[in-house]
Amino acid sequence: MVIEQGQVAVITGAAGGIGRGLAEEAGARGLRLVLSDVDGQRLAVLVEELQGRGVEVTSLVADVGDMQQVDALRDLAVQRFGGVDLVFNNAGVIQTGFSWEIAADRWQRLLDINLGGVINGIRSFMPLLLGQQRPAQVVNTASLAGLVCSPMLGPYTVSKQAVVALSETLHYELATIQSQVRVAVLCPGPVASDIMTSNSVVGGATQQLDSLLDTSIRQGMDPRELACEVFAGIAEGRFWLLPHKNFKPALERRLCSILDETNPVFQMAEA
Repeated sequence: MVIEQGQVAVITGAAGGIGRGLAEEAGARGLRLVLSDVDGQRLAVLVEELQGRGVEVTSLVADVGDMQQVDALRDLAVQRFGGVDLVFNNAGVIQTGFSWEIAADRWQRLLDINLGGVINGIRSFMPLLLGQQRPAQVVNTASLAGLVCSPMLGPYTVSKQAVVALSETLHYELATIQSQVRVAVLCPGPVASDIMTSNSVVGGATQQLDSLLDTSIRQGMDPRELACEVFAGIAEGRFWLLPHKNFKPALERRLCSILDETNPVFQMAEA
């Protein structure tokens, strides 16, 4: 898809991390923005900063796990800008711990946001994008956890692997109807953010993991750098957006294990 000034981009989870990087890069490219996040205070700060740079932007405090709130985000985009060209289903949270020790409400909340948010985004925006009868792009944020598994990240891994599966299914569906709408799935490794603040501590077994994850994420790829790679991938028409390449040996081991029907063995990712 050709990215042009004046196009409209909707970004969920926009107040920090990947979402903020996407918003800043999209604004710098002359796109008009419709931003959402559950953190109204940080969202307002971002909107003010972008407006100060001359970006046309509107926002809505919204929980992507609630279909009605996602519909309201879509309606805001149409009312303000007349349509939508790019949808970034990006909002996400994380949860660590033994899968059986994580409370049911924490499991459900994570699934509602990480997976439900993407489902709601597709169900809400896809009829609009298809009805416009012009090129459009959906980008669903998954993770390397959408392609490989590791211990102590059960809910997160389940949600992200489902996002990958849903995105690939949507890709095939859009091809079947020869649509001008395209979908891509973003599977990054560590990207600088404070996503670990969404984590709820479960027992003491994950304290070391939580600390390592938090450090790794905060020292991860700059969100603006990631956004540049995302927009490059959109321009090239790529479905798989894989900014971190060092995970591929782990993915190869997993695929070989499946094909060879051998039991999986976890190994730490290569540096």
